[in-house]
Amino acid sequence: MKKKTELITNSDGSIFHLKLLPSDISDRIIIVGDPGRVDMLSSLLSEIRVSKENREFRTVTGSFEEREITIISSGIGTDNIDILVNELDALANIDLETGIPREEPVSLTFVRIGTSGGLRREVPAGSTVLTETAIGFDGLLHFYEGYDWLLDTLLSDVLVQHLEWPDTLSYPYAVNASKELAELFSRERFIRGITISAPGFYAPQGRSLRLNSFDNEINRKLEEFSFRGRMIANYEMESSAIYGLSGLMGHKALSLCVVIGNRVTGEFINDYKPLVKDLALKVMQII
Repeated sequence: MKKKTELITNSDGSIFHLKLLPSDISDRIIIVGDPGRVDMLSSLLSEIRVSKENREFRTVTGSFEEREITIISSGIGTDNIDILVNELDALANIDLETGIPREEPVSLTFVRIGTSGGLRREVPAGSTVLTETAIGFDGLLHFYEGYDWLLDTLLSDVLVQHLEWPDTLSYPYAVNASKELAELFSRERFIRGITISAPGFYAPQGRSLRLNSFDNEINRKLEEFSFRGRMIANYEMESSAIYGLSGLMGHKALSLCVVIGNRVTGEFINDYKPLVKDLALKVMQII
């Protein structure tokens, strides 16, 4: 049995942060950042069976075209994704009373629906990026063992050389999306590319307010980067952790992000909620 400080549950038996029971989730899970988006997307469901929230984690499970889907918010950043994916996996694959893992693990399907910033002129505001590979600037995966087989190390190495990456920062790691999920969306006219998952919104994404980024040319360098004909499309803050943890645990993961601003042209869309809702409807129909 695991220590109570390892697998933490609440007095009602629910998992600690999410406050969910194993019966509360579907095996098809849509991850959004903003808790407000959960309510917006839940309007697409015909019936809601579960509605719970704790902190930034808002969860709704209901029916869409006679199939169950869970919609859950993560909040912002890979640190929150670490909590979210580990606890969702525990709900599916660990007996919360004994701490004993299932003999035959359940594979969950995660689709992140988010917003992002385009890093090339060819990725305009209003477009949608399907993340074929997420490159994490965050360092989260380095805290886990046995991840080397997941990584596209050559891609990371070439990017590190291109950016003249400083030793004081975590080494970037590159993880691919689920090929099975990506294939489901093959008919959609999404921009496919590499996504940078940053550990912050300002300096980690090349923004300067009163403090400067360590490299004020990083966005230009990212725009210019190519690897075997593949380009970096956008910035966001969660996909690397979703892909990395899902891969280690045997889950399928895909990230789809609406581009609400273009970092090259400065174009920005304030009213982007209809675009996110339209993307969510498409995702629900496909998965």
